[in-house]
Amino acid sequence: METLLLRPVTDADADALFALIGACFAEYDGVHLEPDGLDSDLHAYAANIAAADGEAFAVDKDGVLVALVSYAPISEVRFQLKRIYLSNQLRGSGMGLTLLCHVEDRARDRGATEMELWSDTRFSRAHRFYEREGYVRQAKTRDLGDISNTTEFQFIKQL
Repeated sequence: METLLLRPVTDADADALFALIGACFAEYDGVHLEPDGLDSDLHAYAANIAAADGEAFAVDKDGVLVALVSYAPISEVRFQLKRIYLSNQLRGSGMGLTLLCHVEDRARDRGATEMELWSDTRFSRAHRFYEREGYVRQAKTRDLGDISNTTEFQFIKQL
């Protein structure tokens, strides 16, 4: 019988976070993890997200990290979904919605009235999920200047 456990991320999760996110990125041509660049915050993710006054949560399945969600405030009323990644075995299971609602509720409890997120233009499945959950894609995009040549869409949801 499998056991799923939602828990706070610790800095000791670095290798597991790199493995999870690296596997997610590997599903897309030209998307690469940058452990010494854009994704270097994962080396001590708990400390980095705490420094931004945010929180990060992992889901363990039988002792293996299989999902991550995190958020942090941008202002008193706008918070940002920083990262949400699920192993392919969890996609379609409802776990993504559970994690999204968890951080939205926590942000709302802290005074948030809107949630923002940025998502790689290539992540169309994620975009459909966000839009289904009330996030509205904005006209604004941003280029990250990374090795994956990432351009991201901005999404905002009124909480």
